[in-house]
Formats: sequence, structure tokens, C-alpha cells
Amino acid sequence: MDSEATHAHHARTLDRLAEAAVRVGLNLARGQELLITAPLDALPLVRRITEHAYRAGACLVTTFFADDESRLARFLYAPDDSFDRAPEWLAEGIAAAFRGNAARLAITGDNPSLLAAQDPDKVSRASRAQSKANRPSLELITNFAINWTIVASATPAWARTVFPDLPEEEAVERLWSAIFAASRVDGPDPVAAWAQHNATLAARGRALNDADFAALRFRGPGTDLTVGLADGHLWAGGAERAANGIVCNPNLPTEEVFTTPHRLRVDGIVRSTKPLSYQGTLIEEIAVRFEAGRIVEAHAARGEAVLGRVLATDEGAARLGEVALVPHSSPISQSGVLFQNTLFDENAASHIALGQAYTKCLRDTAGQDGASLSERGANTSLIHIDWMIGSGEIDVDAIAKDGAVAPLMRAGEWCVRE
Repeated sequence: MDSEATHAHHARTLDRLAEAAVRVGLNLARGQELLITAPLDALPLVRRITEHAYRAGACLVTTFFADDESRLARFLYAPDDSFDRAPEWLAEGIAAAFRGNAARLAITGDNPSLLAAQDPDKVSRASRAQSKANRPSLELITNFAINWTIVASATPAWARTVFPDLPEEEAVERLWSAIFAASRVDGPDPVAAWAQHNATLAARGRALNDADFAALRFRGPGTDLTVGLADGHLWAGGAERAANGIVCNPNLPTEEVFTTPHRLRVDGIVRSTKPLSYQGTLIEEIAVRFEAGRIVEAHAARGEAVLGRVLATDEGAARLGEVALVPHSSPISQSGVLFQNTLFDENAASHIALGQAYTKCLRDTAGQDGASLSERGANTSLIHIDWMIGSGEIDVDAIAKDGAVAPLMRAGEWCVRE
């Protein structure tokens, strides 16, 4: 394929990704506002998404761009007290937009290594301040009050991190190909492909909800972990109906079915099966021990100090807010690419998430306050950080309420039919 044909093919596929973001990811409603956040290098994708959004009937599309170099300048030159502040006025405005039923679309593609050489204390403080400011909008997202989605754009800095041995242009091309394939937009009809995939995920979720297990047990090298499930938990995955009535796909791509663990009923040891990229640090070979839901011992071969700061964020940071099942044969896993981006890497393997729970994964929550949801097992935190614990060596058993044990996954693959 010559360069002109390659460019034309890329443009067509990029347009299909934009269309999928609007029609599948958001299922944007006519008359709805859309708020987009994106890195500057994602401008071509933003423009196509904006076009498709207006064609779908959006009344207003507003984009906030982030610039890596400007962000880095803060850590190089800003006074020390800068790192305990965040633009609360902006966070309040975004939360107000969501309360007014604006849809949310985040485009990921930031440089995973941007802050790798910066003072980890400043990085941690800045993250904490931003998390506090974002709390009102995070609650609307985790409660699934509105339709929202996340998609990815290949950027030069991200591509260099994923494919460090390739020339930049080739690395970007490889990353785009991986994004298109994982996002299921490299075929002629992405909307139909997503409908079929969503049906598979929905069937898995229904089977797990019908079974109503009490706990899951993960076993494999360095892992023997029992994760109790929240009282009245619900499994979700793929397309879901938000509280505003719109069915959307929160993540493009997605391969998981997930639910809410009980914050007090997690016990045992677990070892990560893939590195966790967090704020410029690659945290490798995480090994932790849980007692009564809380991490009481934590180690990592690399990035252990950063992991410690994460766990110290608040009381809920050392407890779980999500458990998710992903087959080892997922396309992202089989690609062999470590994206160093949670949107992709979490869909390569079964995983757990530290921090905030998704209360949409609980039944009958109407009228229940935070204390009631906590009593049922839902965790509360400023963070929600996924890390991978599944692989082709991990078995998962389901434990029924009467204590009966049934195989759920063997060698990382489903062993029950949907």
C-alpha cells in the first residue's frame, strides 16, 4: 500500500473510530451537550468526533485540551504550594455540566512517562488535590448518572513509550493499528461488531447475576485471593443503561465483566501479572496481602514507594472498589502489546481496582445514602486504580452462599457457558 493509500485508509478508520465513539460509546441523544477532554495531539480525532456529534444532533460540543509540555512546566518551575491546589472552579463547572445531562467523552493518549523524573511527592500532592476537586464529577460518573465513554488517540510520546525501538513515525502507525483493532473499528461495520460483542458480554453478566455468588477465589503463582462480593451486587459489562436512560459503552475498548467487591471481605495474597503505569512510574511485580478487606502488606519490584503513596491516599485507597473478569484470550492480551494505559491494559487480563466502587453495580440503591451503601460493602475513595491479576496461569472459582465451589475460569479462560 503506497503512502497516499495508507493515508486514505487511516483517515477512513479514524472516522469509523469517531463514529463508534458517538454512536456506540456515547449513543449521544439529540439535543444533548457533549464535553470532551483530550490531549492536544488528539486534535484530528476530536474534530471528527465533533462532526459526528453534531450530525447526531448534539446542541453544543465543548472540548478541553491538555498539553504535556505545559503540565511538565508546572513541575519544573511552579512554587511548592502549587502542588496542593487544583482549579476547583473548573471541576465545579464540569460537575454542573454533568448534572445538566451533558455527556462526557475522554480521549486518552497522554505520555505515560511525562512525570517519571519529577519529584514523586509533588506528583502525589498534585494528584490528591485534583482528585479532591474532581470528587463531585467522579461521583456522577461512578454512579453512572450520565452517558460517558473513553476512547484513545495515538500520540507520538505515547507511541515512543510503547514501541521504544521503532522510529517515531512507525511507532505511531503501529499504535494506531493496535488501537483500531482493540476498539473493533478496523472492520467494515464497527457498530454491528460492537452489537455482537456487547451481546456476548451481556450474556456473561446475566449468567453471573443469575448465579448470585458470594465470593470469587483467584489462584495461581503468587496468588491465593478470596474476594467477597458486596451484598446485592450486580455484574455489568459492555453496553449499560445510564440513569438518564441512555444505553452507552463506557469504555472503547472493553473485554470485561465487573462488579463491586465487599470492602471488608477480601483476604489472601495476590501478585500482579502485568505492570501498572501510574503517573509516570511503571510499578512492576506488585505483591500484596489482604486481611479483612484491607491491604496490610505491599511490595513491588519497581515503584514500591509510589505504590505506598497510592495506598496512603485515604482510608479507602487500600481496599477494593472493583473486581473484573477478562479471558486471557482477549484480543488485547493476544496482541502482546503493553499499552501502559489502563483503558487497554485492564482489558488484557482479569483485574482488581483499588479505591472507589461503582455503585451502579449494586441492586436497589434508590434512596440509599453513603452509609447504607458502605454497609452493603461499597468502598469510598478519591482514587480508582485498576491493576491486572489475571493470566493464562490463573484459575478462578466461584463460591456460592452455601459455600459450594464451582470452577469459573481455568488457565484464564471461561469454563462455563453464557
